Amino acid sequence: MADIKYYDVILKPVVTEKSMTGMGDKKYTFLVHPEATKNQIKEAVEKMFPGTVVDKVNTMNCEGKNKRRGMVYGKTAKTKKAIVKLTADSKDIELFSGI
Repeated sequence: MADIKYYDVILKPVVTEKSMTGMGDKKYTFLVHPEATKNQIKEAVEKMFPGTVVDKVNTMNCEGKNKRRGMVYGKTAKTKKAIVKLTADSKDIELFSGI
């Protein structure tokens, strides 16, 4: 396994209708490095967003989709998503506040 630093773990936030409804329950969704563990994701969120305390991390591996362009077949890249639940007394993540 590669040596992943905390700033390499979180790639980008997932902004969908379903992830926005989860923000009311302090659940935030991120695309993360495919080899990141739950402990690494928890550490990265707490270091990148000061004042946040992570309660639970759920992860899911998403396989790439089959795509075709003319006679050529291929696959999109595999991704990994993480749903991070914060504690009740934790600060909200400012990244999602303006959306």
